Amino acid sequence: MGVSSRIRTKSSKPETSAAGSSGPAPSRQGRDQSPVQPAAGAALKIGGRAPAIRADAFDLAKLRGKRVVIFFYPKSDTPGCTKEACEFRDASKQFAKANAEIVGISPDKSEAQQKFAVKYTLPYTFVPDTDHSIAEAYGVWKEKSMYGRKYMGIERSTFVIGADGKVEKIFAKVKPDGHAAQVLESLAGQ
Repeated sequence: MGVSSRIRTKSSKPETSAAGSSGPAPSRQGRDQSPVQPAAGAALKIGGRAPAIRADAFDLAKLRGKRVVIFFYPKSDTPGCTKEACEFRDASKQFAKANAEIVGISPDKSEAQQKFAVKYTLPYTFVPDTDHSIAEAYGVWKEKSMYGRKYMGIERSTFVIGADGKVEKIFAKVKPDGHAAQVLESLAGQ
């Protein structure tokens, strides 16, 4: 499967919880859609169920039985994000040996993520989150401050989702340098 075919686009309608759903929302290709089941209002905790992520060509539930490493990053092809993404690329075979899929999520459009993936030969799945609904569900859409200006953005974070769909590990306020090795080490310890 080529890199460009691994880029995922979001579905157009929000998914509802299993209790109130008659099935997944229909897919409309080419339109941004909310792919996330809303969080219960509390911060994610280790041992809690990971919020669902459903997109046109990506469904977190279909990876049940595997660990999933979801890394949230602010912007494709910026220095810190490139460093982090390339470290995950360089360790991707080790993640595969640990039965773990890597998924990168950012507020970028799928075209920007695809260009990023091709430029750096990033062999894993990307999910665009242009409406930041996934980031909100995972609690990583935060108020940030730079040069005295406040704005909303991604707090660089990584979640390890277990084969059972529950959160195994949370890495908050991640520093890109050496992060992939840190995540791999946590997989070996569980």
